[in-house]
Amino acid sequence: MSVDSNSLVSLDAIRAAANRISGIAVKTPLVRAYFPDVPGQVWLKAESLQPIGSFKLRGAANKILQLSKDEIARGVITYSSGNHAQGVAYAARQVGAKAVIVMPSNAPTIKRAATLALGAEIVEVGVASSERLAKAEELVREHGYVVIPPYDDEQIIEGQATCGLEIIEALSDADLVLAPVSGGGLLSGIATAVKRISPKTKVFGVEPELAADATESYRTGKLTTWSAEQTSRTIADGLRTQSLGERNFAHIQQFVDGIINVTEPEIRAAMRAIVGSARIVPEPSGAVTSAALLFHRAELPEFKTAVAVVSGGNVDPALLAEVLTESGA
Repeated sequence: MSVDSNSLVSLDAIRAAANRISGIAVKTPLVRAYFPDVPGQVWLKAESLQPIGSFKLRGAANKILQLSKDEIARGVITYSSGNHAQGVAYAARQVGAKAVIVMPSNAPTIKRAATLALGAEIVEVGVASSERLAKAEELVREHGYVVIPPYDDEQIIEGQATCGLEIIEALSDADLVLAPVSGGGLLSGIATAVKRISPKTKVFGVEPELAADATESYRTGKLTTWSAEQTSRTIADGLRTQSLGERNFAHIQQFVDGIINVTEPEIRAAMRAIVGSARIVPEPSGAVTSAALLFHRAELPEFKTAVAVVSGGNVDPALLAEVLTESGA
């Protein structure tokens, strides 16, 4: 499927999404972070403070709130390692729809438990994102569920873009915005919103070097898929998607200025820095943007005011304790 540049989401659609989801998702704060070796001001966009602990509620709510009564009655289904699962479960509960989640066997226990607590039904498959999609399609054929895609969907992108809208509305002089990238929903949405309002602001994606399929796609101009064995190596479980979505890639090509790769020790060090500086609890996926600021400044443009999106805070307590008490970079 090719995506026409004329079909990229509009600012009007993003603003409409912001109004639509305002009763479910919250406007998260920008929290000042003091990283001693990073010049300029750094602000953290605390998406970890969403009701489900992740930005994923934005896109899921925007999609589900536009379903017809018939579609709500059929129930919804998605495929996710955890945060999108919770977003779909939470938004589905708000409208009274059944939610079915196809989840990989290596999904974090804390995310699985939270999804169940929201009333969703979980169907477990292997670790490959392709397995999740195949199972979801099978269940749709059997039961008629409505699919709520995790990222490759116009309404999902519009919902995630509301995060970028909030950033620029709150901090109009931001000259650098960094967002994690996996399937590309958040990065494509944020970049679209930011660039449509403030074209001069630089927008960079950040992903683990152990799951750098988006980087390869961006640099080659051709969608690349990595194996599940490759992407599963990173601690950042929310960034293990094997390929960008096609719609997301089209927006990223149009609006994103670059993608940075970070190492596993850098992610862990960034988690400690975020907790120590801003008292925000990040999951590994939410710490990659700070890792880029802390360890890859030479690859970033100069800035006076940077915003690093902390995409989620659903971290296993044992892992958080391990990271916070270890010595490292």
